[in-house]
Amino acid sequence: MLWKLREKRVFDIASVAVTLAIMLTLYRAIKGPTVYDRVLAANAIGTKVVVLLALIGFAYGRPHFLDLAVVYTLINFIATIAFLKYSEMGRLD
Repeated sequence: MLWKLREKRVFDIASVAVTLAIMLTLYRAIKGPTVYDRVLAANAIGTKVVVLLALIGFAYGRPHFLDLAVVYTLINFIATIAFLKYSEMGRLD
């Protein structure tokens, strides 16, 4: 029982640390001097959300959250590439 309590506390602390990192990256997304800094910050936020989903799934014993994390990773990657291509060329084809 004590081990479960310590394990949950570790995941709670890790979740708070990842959330704090998301907030710091959100500042860079808002204040980024160029559009590329903002896109990179948005991509980093997406990566941190995937880590947060994996932590929550593991902490609460729900392996389905890992499937959601993988799908979110793919969407994040494709959206980043599409936005950078659009900002570079002005079109997506």
